Amino acid sequence: MEKIEHKMVAVNGLNMHVAELGQGPIVLFIHGFPELWYSWRHQMVYLAERGYRAVAPDLRGYGDTTGAPLNEPAKFSIFHLVGDLVALLEAIDPNEDNVFVVAHDWGAIIAWNLCLFRPDKVKALVNLSVHFFQRNPHMNFVEGFKALYGEDHYIPRFQVPGEIEAEFAPYGAKAVLKKFLTYRDPAPFYFPKGRGLDAIPDAPAALSSWLSEEELDYYASKFEKTGFTSAVNYYRALPLDWELTAPWTGAQVKVPTKFITSEFDLVYHIPGAKEYIHNGGFKKDVPLLEEVVVIEGAAHFVNQERPDEINKHIYDFIQKF
Repeated sequence: MEKIEHKMVAVNGLNMHVAELGQGPIVLFIHGFPELWYSWRHQMVYLAERGYRAVAPDLRGYGDTTGAPLNEPAKFSIFHLVGDLVALLEAIDPNEDNVFVVAHDWGAIIAWNLCLFRPDKVKALVNLSVHFFQRNPHMNFVEGFKALYGEDHYIPRFQVPGEIEAEFAPYGAKAVLKKFLTYRDPAPFYFPKGRGLDAIPDAPAALSSWLSEEELDYYASKFEKTGFTSAVNYYRALPLDWELTAPWTGAQVKVPTKFITSEFDLVYHIPGAKEYIHNGGFKKDVPLLEEVVVIEGAAHFVNQERPDEINKHIYDFIQKF
């Protein structure tokens, strides 16, 4: 871990913090919510030891990346997020045609769209937790989740600027992060108004076995500095994303892909998700999908909970190319 290098790279109007380790073909790691480059610490070391250059940025508005306009959710659109990464790749290695991409959660959403918008940039993709969502021409993502789960579901609850931040504030960043990162229930997140974090049951253990106090403190130290607004802005931009991605309705992801999910991942338990993933819908939308893996006994943050298994799954796939 101590060998990981940190640098700032000017990309797309941001000062992007990038963690890097190793020499060789680039593997770009894209983190999710509410995470950081640090979520990939185990994978970076493993792949660097096997001849790859692991590159993990703090995404727009996260961690030590600065320059994102905090109070403008429209500046967190999927086009900004993909654009940041295309610019980053150009900045760190203008001679490399395409790279391996490994992504989780919100990072997976960004990665699917990177493959839609710029398939020339991606040699192969390993996506964790969030399967491809084909654009629904009749209803945006937020309205879709409201229809499925009601107004108290976290995605609808994240929409009003300042509201969820005010509910999180009394708890402090560490308590908020602990609730999210140790969540192991396949049921969805609900935030009924006025109940804040108390609506989410505590994880059974004091901390999940994979997340030490020291590791949680690292996350907390960054979110104490940035707050949660930028991270939540990704959700606030979803209706805009839906409008802007109309040209890609029905488009396929044509990049060699491996998908990994977990038995207790809440995304895997969205109504219809398992049928889509296993019964042909996913393969139709992602024709170069080579493998789907379900990690038994694991929950949403699988790359941190089961690093050894995930490391091997990533390596086994990318070393074929």
